Amino acid sequence: MMDEAELDIADYLRGENDESEHHPVRQSVLALAVGAVGVVYGDIGTSPLYAFREALRPIAHDGVTRADVLGVLSLLIWTLVIVVTVKYVLFLLRADNRGEGGVLALYTLARLAIGRRSIPVLALAIIGAALFYGDAIITPAISVLSAVEGMELVLPSMEEWVVPLTLVILMALFLVQRQGTSAMAVAFGPITVLWFLVMAGLGLAQIIQNPSILAAFNPVWGLSFLLTHQAIAFVVLGAVFLAVTGAEALYADLGHFGRKPIILAWFALIFPALVLNYLGQGALVLADPSALDNPFYRLCPPSALPALVILATVATVIAAQAVISGAYSMTRAAMQLGLLPRMTIRHTSHGQSGQIYIGTVNWILLFGVLWLVVAFESSEALAAAYGIAVTGTMVITTTLAVIYVTRAGILPAPLAMLLVSPLLLIELAFLTANLAKVTDGGYVPLLLALTLGTAMWAWWRGTQSVLAKSHKQLIGLDGFARSMAHSSVHMIPGTAFFLTPDSSVVPSALLHNLKHNRVLHEQNVILTVETLRIPVAARDERASYEQLNDRFARVTLRFGFMETPNVSRAMADARKAGLEFNVMTSSFFLGRRRPVVTGPIGLERMLDNIYAVLSRFSADPSDYFHLPRDRVVELGERVAV
Repeated sequence: MMDEAELDIADYLRGENDESEHHPVRQSVLALAVGAVGVVYGDIGTSPLYAFREALRPIAHDGVTRADVLGVLSLLIWTLVIVVTVKYVLFLLRADNRGEGGVLALYTLARLAIGRRSIPVLALAIIGAALFYGDAIITPAISVLSAVEGMELVLPSMEEWVVPLTLVILMALFLVQRQGTSAMAVAFGPITVLWFLVMAGLGLAQIIQNPSILAAFNPVWGLSFLLTHQAIAFVVLGAVFLAVTGAEALYADLGHFGRKPIILAWFALIFPALVLNYLGQGALVLADPSALDNPFYRLCPPSALPALVILATVATVIAAQAVISGAYSMTRAAMQLGLLPRMTIRHTSHGQSGQIYIGTVNWILLFGVLWLVVAFESSEALAAAYGIAVTGTMVITTTLAVIYVTRAGILPAPLAMLLVSPLLLIELAFLTANLAKVTDGGYVPLLLALTLGTAMWAWWRGTQSVLAKSHKQLIGLDGFARSMAHSSVHMIPGTAFFLTPDSSVVPSALLHNLKHNRVLHEQNVILTVETLRIPVAARDERASYEQLNDRFARVTLRFGFMETPNVSRAMADARKAGLEFNVMTSSFFLGRRRPVVTGPIGLERMLDNIYAVLSRFSADPSDYFHLPRDRVVELGERVAV
């Protein structure tokens, strides 16, 4: 069956662009909100462990003043407000593609708003997606490493076991991915809710003792800090950005839980808990400057410290889940847009079509994460690599959002730029601050993004080339069926099923069968498999049958998004719909294109070779659709690229 990449983007997006298709059917908004706390907000929820401390550290060598503390706190709070609350929660979560989020969902909206293909906009989408994949590899490594290293506060003798234990935890985390985010949310959600409540309680206790810390809500303190510390402002901003590193995963995970649960979780728990904890750390440092060495853990009474370290360890491990789930969603969107070859997708929830598992992505991420742990050995060494991928993706999503709202006529261009300019300036400042770390480890996400971006561009370029050549050979099915009704071509007994995603044109396998074998079966069935937006298709709508003439017919088989498309079993439903055939005299014909690289040596040939290699990893349609193995005939076609 042809790749979905061969469908025009407008066809792919046909239908209403709303969230109704992905609304939970069996889970309440509250239950999904609890799950979202663990899966979606796990990453951003661990930032208080280090963000405030790292932001103050560059200016702490001569001690810190009240203005320094209030300035850094103001920057942290307003970064959460502007970047996370305004940009992601209030705006971008509404810019969804049939309930799915992420930079590629935003690209599809911008592409439709433009009304034509735009290579620069496509390039932005590919770069953004590639950077997100880089973050999806780095985040689990640094999160779990920092968690295990934190246990040294309770057990100093664990130092030599940090890397081995980290590897074991990571392998366990990726092995349970197959169970789905809904299964993990059952465990992760309540634990992370407890984590946020504990953070809020620890911070509130300090605020009560020093309520003057609430002055940090005034943004003037943050602006004044940047003006009076111009020499190291970028260093501080790079650390402040650590407070919002999970924001892009929040948008990418939209399809896993839906908009309402994610928004509810943010305003009801996540945002208040984060702000209270940061304010509490600031109040503690004002009362006891020596607490700056580790203000988060110093919030806790010594007797409760072991319990807090254990809870923090578990919460930090859970943080890796947000980007892993986002990587699955990003991959599905990339496949639909023709940026990656088709991979087998496993749906893991009856309530949400967005909760998926992609084995290929899971094992690639695991390999990359384990390699980073072994290569860098500590979270401090990996810290320099953290941030560039996320800030780069944030700048791209903001740019795509501007293109979308202006070209779609939602806002006039001058007004859109006026509203977005402050946000874009903030994100560019964060990006500049993080780019200063390139030589210290920041090259890692850049190299990962370059590799993945090149592969995605090569696949898109190759599929477009093959599609352009195949379009020249398309023949309408209705006219072809009429012309063949009285043809003198040699007829052989039996039924031939030709799988195709478009039942209105003649499948390439049928044309090649006529060309090379010079035969036509007595009955030729154009078979199309559709995936519905409901978990399970009703039996009465499983199959539809249309007779074109004595020799040609159309059959459509429908499966819910939770079902495995088993064509062999669904043939019983096709019989009930009116199709008559003998299993022993039936064959299933598949057309498979094999790209052949023929161009001159150079950059284009390198991209063609990458496309040819990737095409070999595309999922086998015989296995994907559960066709009877002894009845499948594949007709290959060599296509020059």
